[in-house]
Amino acid sequence: MPDKLKCLMLGAGGMAGHYIRGLFPAFADRLEVVGLVDVSEEPLEASGDFLGLPASARFTDMTEAFAKVEADFCIICIPPAFHKQAVLLATERKLDVLSEKPIADTWEGCTAIYRAARASGVKFQVVQNYRYNATMLTMKQVLSEGSLGRINYLIGRFAADYRVRGAWGAFRHEIAHSLLIEGSVHHFDMLRHLSGSNCQQITGWEWNPAWSSFDGESSGHYLAKMVSGVVANYEGNCNEAGVQNNWHQEYYRAECEHGSVVIDSDHVLRVWERKQGSVHMHEVPLLQPQYQGHQAIIDQFLNWKCGGPAPVTVIEDNIQSAGMLFGAIEASRTSMAVDVQALVTGIG
Repeated sequence: MPDKLKCLMLGAGGMAGHYIRGLFPAFADRLEVVGLVDVSEEPLEASGDFLGLPASARFTDMTEAFAKVEADFCIICIPPAFHKQAVLLATERKLDVLSEKPIADTWEGCTAIYRAARASGVKFQVVQNYRYNATMLTMKQVLSEGSLGRINYLIGRFAADYRVRGAWGAFRHEIAHSLLIEGSVHHFDMLRHLSGSNCQQITGWEWNPAWSSFDGESSGHYLAKMVSGVVANYEGNCNEAGVQNNWHQEYYRAECEHGSVVIDSDHVLRVWERKQGSVHMHEVPLLQPQYQGHQAIIDQFLNWKCGGPAPVTVIEDNIQSAGMLFGAIEASRTSMAVDVQALVTGIG
């Protein structure tokens, strides 16, 4: 294995631009971008110049890029509607994949990707970076330590003021199921993570209020029952005019046997614990690992590529979060509870 792993980067602007300028420099001694793909010339040229790539390593067509670039793995950071095409090209070449969430924009796309990844044997990790923020690492540790006892139920809330068209990136205001596809997949994954269990059933609705700037559904309320029996309640809103729980400021609360733990937009983790007949509240200092968020995911993937352990958010795990996502879409469509485990096990 060479000192630096060679990466084919799919995406050059938006979040992909953050990878290139904000994330990759920390791993300059471990990875090298050797090919860059974007359908838009402006971000392709700007990011290509930043990386110092020759014109021959810049592509507007991903099929051409996969055919010409010699790489050790690819990173997929393009809109979900194009994930399936990218993954099928990668698996044809036996190229390992680190992909932004969700796996795809449809359940059919998710199942096709899952089957292709399993059949080809490639390493495939999905970016679920919020598991590795200091707040959520600390909340998970508090729950895992066991002093609060068993979890009864979880509450999750995401609320952001995206009422101006384009405030959340143009394409998110144009696609169907905008909240769920681009937002709730993170929060559903977090509810799985905090509960330590997959989702058994999910019910609820998504909708688009009359004053929304979105073409697709931008609000949602869901109730999920996990395999363990833990119940999770989720509120999502891209049209929030009041109390904000935007990205990295989401509200989570776990009600447990002996108390509760809460994180809110102030990034203070508070624990209420009943001892000797009275309730005491204390704040827990946040964990500060070397890598957080996206950087933690990249570090895990590079370690895996070099013989280290498989990360938690491999596709075999993340298909459960995708099942919860598309189960929620189906639940809203039918106004019925959806058996998520039947959906996932039906892949074969």
